[in-house]
Amino acid sequence: MFRDVLRKVTERIPVLMSTHDVADLADEANTVSLMNGGRILHHGATGTFLEHARPDAAPGRQAESACSVLMGLEGAAEQRITTRAPARPLGSFPDMYSPTPDDWHETNRARWDERVPIHVASDFYELDAFRAGKDALRAFELAEVGDVTGKTLLHLQCHFGMDTLSWARHGAAQVVGLDFSEPAVETARGLAGSLGLGPDRAAFVVADVYDAPAAVPDSAYDIVYTGIGALGWLPDIDLWAETAASLVAPGGFLYLAEFHPLTDSMDETGSVVTDDYFSRDAWVDETPGTYADLDAPTVHNRSVEWQHPVGRVVTALASAGLRIEFLHEHDVSLVPRFTMLERHADGLHRFPAGRPRIPLMYSIKASRPATR
Repeated sequence: MFRDVLRKVTERIPVLMSTHDVADLADEANTVSLMNGGRILHHGATGTFLEHARPDAAPGRQAESACSVLMGLEGAAEQRITTRAPARPLGSFPDMYSPTPDDWHETNRARWDERVPIHVASDFYELDAFRAGKDALRAFELAEVGDVTGKTLLHLQCHFGMDTLSWARHGAAQVVGLDFSEPAVETARGLAGSLGLGPDRAAFVVADVYDAPAAVPDSAYDIVYTGIGALGWLPDIDLWAETAASLVAPGGFLYLAEFHPLTDSMDETGSVVTDDYFSRDAWVDETPGTYADLDAPTVHNRSVEWQHPVGRVVTALASAGLRIEFLHEHDVSLVPRFTMLERHADGLHRFPAGRPRIPLMYSIKASRPATR
């Protein structure tokens, strides 16, 4: 199979090796990877790549052309595969990857402080609809968390509290939201008041997530809830897991719903891996605006983020003493992460029907056994 595929590749893409040379390698190749910039074969036996430079792909520039290969496989219908990726040296990643800057915390807080009023006024959050009763939680979260009636719930990295307050609406006896942005917490307190929820039902505190045990009013909660774009702002996932686990009451659980880190490694179509899934370096960006309003004028545009592979998150929670009840991957996203995603009636974004999918979000439930 590899020999036939590679012969078809060489008929369509300018390469620096002969068809005969490539065919000789096919017997040893365990994996074929089609990548733009002329890089077409992954030599699985040695773990190395054979690079075939395209004459029209200048180093360091975005190559918009596609490598299309017709793969006629025995017993299967012929498929057309199109790939699109940056034409940069194999194994190199964007300049935005860097060691963690010393001012990461202040940098990120300034960015989030500035964006609170933009988010409050945006159509993305639909705050008026929320005040009128619209639920901010996703259907899969409600199903996976279950009935919260009479329970206490702590929401780490709560932004301005819409999700936190939604849990109160669903019957939680007390909800506590924590965020490092003072404007976000002040907004959350005002929002709670407008819904008739006093501090006994919905309290909000300003603190760094790593300082949560000393900042929140109680030592443990039935449910510790977090996610939806939260973990990427934290440099130390092990410390996060230890902190969060310490706040789970015996018999309680932590619930995390988060964007899948694989999506941060893909190109804009969600078709090609372009960046290192396992990178531990910081991702420093200067993009203005915000996901809630791409055209909003902003000043504090620098951000520092980190990628945490799912396996690392699960291991951190288990090492912190929690029992993993489930790990679910979801084929939906709250935001159009890729150009190919389509918005559905439920407000979630999905790949088109018939298009191979990758996980866009994931969720974890991890419990602490009840004391005997």
